[in-house]
Amino acid sequence: MLTLESLKELKEKSRPILEERLRKEDKTEVRDGNIVLKGDYYKKQLRIALRNFEIIKPDDIDEYIALEGYSALGKVLTEITPEEVINIMSESYLRGRGGAGFPTGRKWAEAFKYDSDKKYIICNADEGDPGAFMDRSILEGDPHSVLEGMAIAGYAIGSDQGFIYVRAEYPVAVQRLKTAIEQAKKYGLLGNNILGTGFNFDIELRLGAGAFVCGESTALIESIEGKRGMPRTKIYRTAHRGLWQKPTVINNVETLANVPVIFQKGAKWFRSIGTEKSPGTKVFSLVGKVKKAGLVEVPMGMPIREIVFDIGGGVGEGRKIKAVQTGGPSGGCIPEKLMDTSVDFESLAKIGSIMGSGGMVVMDDTDCMVDIARFFLDFTVDESCGKCVPCREGTKRMLEILERITQGKGVEEDLERLDDLSETVRFTSLCGLGKSAPNPVITTLKYFRNEYESHIRDKKCPAGVCQALLEYYITDKCVGCGKCAKNCPVSCISGKVKERHVIDTGKCIRCGTCIEHCPVSAIIKK
Repeated sequence: MLTLESLKELKEKSRPILEERLRKEDKTEVRDGNIVLKGDYYKKQLRIALRNFEIIKPDDIDEYIALEGYSALGKVLTEITPEEVINIMSESYLRGRGGAGFPTGRKWAEAFKYDSDKKYIICNADEGDPGAFMDRSILEGDPHSVLEGMAIAGYAIGSDQGFIYVRAEYPVAVQRLKTAIEQAKKYGLLGNNILGTGFNFDIELRLGAGAFVCGESTALIESIEGKRGMPRTKIYRTAHRGLWQKPTVINNVETLANVPVIFQKGAKWFRSIGTEKSPGTKVFSLVGKVKKAGLVEVPMGMPIREIVFDIGGGVGEGRKIKAVQTGGPSGGCIPEKLMDTSVDFESLAKIGSIMGSGGMVVMDDTDCMVDIARFFLDFTVDESCGKCVPCREGTKRMLEILERITQGKGVEEDLERLDDLSETVRFTSLCGLGKSAPNPVITTLKYFRNEYESHIRDKKCPAGVCQALLEYYITDKCVGCGKCAKNCPVSCISGKVKERHVIDTGKCIRCGTCIEHCPVSAIIKK
């Protein structure tokens, strides 16, 4: 069992061992006194939540301790009162990285003020956005940073019990967390009498079954309690009545990973990064039509264009960027003309998007924005818990309209219907899932209305994505081999040997078989 003194000794012993290993692997460098990953991809990044990712061995607690691990917890428990901890968090103005951006210090202060025989800390690790892997990466690569953040939060509000609600689909993360909890308990960094200070705090895992709605705080609580994961009516804040009707603080993975660093380096240091109203950094999962996909952590306020082009390398050769979607399936689609917008809570909200948990999907000129809106809405329809009518029925009706439009059956009135339904669902849904579900539709209607009109008026998909609106043509490159005609399942291709063939577009079912079998790539679709 470690004491504060033996923790410092272990750090001094472990640091040279870690540095020697890193020198041999030659994948890191020292920048401004910090060990960082080498390569152009990381030059413009500033990693706080990801500070140890791909640097330490996640299943070796000694390597975490070597890089100041648990030193913040030791400092908090021996030098700072719970009230002072909350004041420091408030001064840092760390905002929740799960999407809403609520000030962490204010949330902790709210839970602290209530007298209760039991209080809880919950880590929301129910990451379900398509293409998002920020939280999973932290849990798999640096689990102790989350445990330390939770312990500090527990000390601040007077809690002795924490839960990590993690998706069962993350087996590596689950195993790494189990190992980290066992190691921390063995060292006396979790459990009873932590570091000999008299403070008790334990952490348990709860596995989610993959319901996207359980990322919502009250639905998550219902699930931990063994009930169906459905949002509660917001009569009380969870900081007042949360898990088993006790004061509860819920923070997501990235938020908690930031906490130890704030107490190591100070609130002023944290406030010096980012913007005034959105300090610190944000982790993004940069995916889609971008050359260098991966995890990106940058100071708040960096323009979207700089992230996509300077870090991500832009889109493929010969392609033009069309849009960037931020905030996961409930985020907005930002057109190229607005890509100089900075990534912070206020700036993204002004243009109709959200920060969300940190998904950033890049789209180029081969993407159809109507189909993109349909794709994301299809996801939220599937993931709706069905408790409230606006979300359950409203999103389904919106999806039906989008499907009609992509099938070439849309009418002018559909655009007005989408506008009206979007507003209704947004303002009357019970929880954040329903309230934000229309965002992809709202932003694509606003910024890419011409694509909707082309689908409806011209029965054309400008990007050539919507299958029902495509027409197949045989060009002059045709050598008359007849392979397309032989393989066509509906016999809609005719022509003589060694002469250009013709497709009967009225019979064509747009299956693409002809394209697959053409040896000279003479068939195009448009």
